[in-house]
Amino acid sequence: MKIKFLGGADVVGRMGIFLRHRDANLLLEYGMRPSKPPQYPMPSPPVDYAFLSHCHLDHSGMVPWLCKRYDTEIVATSSTMAITRVLLEDALKVADSEGYPRPFENTDIKMALRNFTTMEFGETVDVAGFEVEMHSAGHIPGAAMYELRGDDVTLFTGDINTRNTQLVWGAHPVKCDNLIIEATYAGRTHPNRTKTEKRFLEKIEEVVHRGGKAIIPCFAVGRTQEVMLILKNEKYDMWVDGMGRTITRLYLDQPEYLRSEKNLRIAKSRFKEVRTPAGRERAKKGEVIVTTGGMLDGGPVMEYLKDLKDDRKSAILLTGYQVEGSNGRQLIETGMIDIYGVKEKIKCEVEAFDLSAHSDHNELIAFIRACSPRNVVLCHSENREILAKELEGEFNVYLPKPGEEFELG
Repeated sequence: MKIKFLGGADVVGRMGIFLRHRDANLLLEYGMRPSKPPQYPMPSPPVDYAFLSHCHLDHSGMVPWLCKRYDTEIVATSSTMAITRVLLEDALKVADSEGYPRPFENTDIKMALRNFTTMEFGETVDVAGFEVEMHSAGHIPGAAMYELRGDDVTLFTGDINTRNTQLVWGAHPVKCDNLIIEATYAGRTHPNRTKTEKRFLEKIEEVVHRGGKAIIPCFAVGRTQEVMLILKNEKYDMWVDGMGRTITRLYLDQPEYLRSEKNLRIAKSRFKEVRTPAGRERAKKGEVIVTTGGMLDGGPVMEYLKDLKDDRKSAILLTGYQVEGSNGRQLIETGMIDIYGVKEKIKCEVEAFDLSAHSDHNELIAFIRACSPRNVVLCHSENREILAKELEGEFNVYLPKPGEEFELG
């Protein structure tokens, strides 16, 4: 089996792994990095099948480009298919609003959706000399790992989380010969999740008690729902705004991917939904606002920041990693953010909470050892050398370069 990384080898995002096996061409992921400007993987050769681990744009964002050129069949869970559509359509809106060239058109999205073949966890399919089995990756609802059984057994994890969260059960190791695994959090560890959630709730209580608003910027897919579940037993005046509302409904349409459909329905019922500009004005008078715009680079969160930036009683509670160059990173480092083209000083309190949906360094090590592979391919990371150093002597560790073809197995 020959492998070439078209993207996502030594960076987080724009994933694309080209596999050649028995004269068949396969692809694992084909995404974009929704940065400013967007970054794309290398152009893919013709491929017969592409396997998507999950819907996030850094893994799925260039699927329409692929299908337009090669009529490729796309394999994923039904949840990934449904949410990928929403994210791809939004990506075109963002490209238009920010003045970037469209990488594909709406007609290409429709074609891609017609090319999806859905699988469920535990199901197998025969493709290109492999028996392919799908396993849960624990990252977000519908996120999958792929076990490719041929002469050797190869496991591709996509993004994984081995810890149980409020939203999904954690991933379990799969015995294999070759392991292709993300290393996003190489060199970093997460704090105790239970203590983090407790501290998060205590901070919200403190903010509300002093008369402020708790503004909680969240990624629409996964993080919004996780935060709503953490808050489901609270009695505040709580609002949810942005694409996260749509994603919650899609998750509830396919409850088999959730840890608890009942709990997510309860959480949804605790929040008032912002549907109109008038509703947003009412939300600003509430106590807790969960809103799309996880890195403060756009979305409804900007409206709340514009009005509440000078309110020292209020707080911005960040729940996701703020990548370099993002508005959220600028806020953490300088206390300033860009609001509609104007740099503004933020006077309200800012605090960050680690609610990551990725396994950390120690969890990745434990997962790798439990899979007992001969060969480990580390990707989707800017710090994978740290992980590789710890694995030396136990496994054959590969740190592929973008565009480099190598043989595995």
